[in-house]
Amino acid sequence: MPLKYLHTMVRVKDLEKSMAFYALLGLKETRRMDSEGGRFSLIFLAPPGQEEAPIELTYNWDGDDELPSDSRHFGHLAYEVDNIYETCQHLMDNGVTINRPPRDGHMAFVRSPDNISIELLQAGEALAPAEPWASMENTGHW
Repeated sequence: MPLKYLHTMVRVKDLEKSMAFYALLGLKETRRMDSEGGRFSLIFLAPPGQEEAPIELTYNWDGDDELPSDSRHFGHLAYEVDNIYETCQHLMDNGVTINRPPRDGHMAFVRSPDNISIELLQAGEALAPAEPWASMENTGHW
């Protein structure tokens, strides 16, 4: 029986902050379901042109006491980017901490407002090492 990928679900505490973060990465809302009876919202986001590979943000209107303190029950989301240095600079300019800088011109990690690890990978070959990235230390966990 063949499998078909549907989505990756992450719970979020602050929907507005989370939506803003994923918009910085370039994800767009593709659909939404609000359940008055269940008091929750499901928001699906995907990179433009890749609607078949969404993440599902689950937001409980009355809060979510079931979220672990560091969200480490989940590994990470991974996205390929055209220029890892430009992407990381854009995120930093908008207040996002680069937890694992792209010292190698290939890979970086950031965290969402809900502590979800996001891996950013350079499309194609790694870029040549460049400052300030080459000498930047890790910050926190990734």
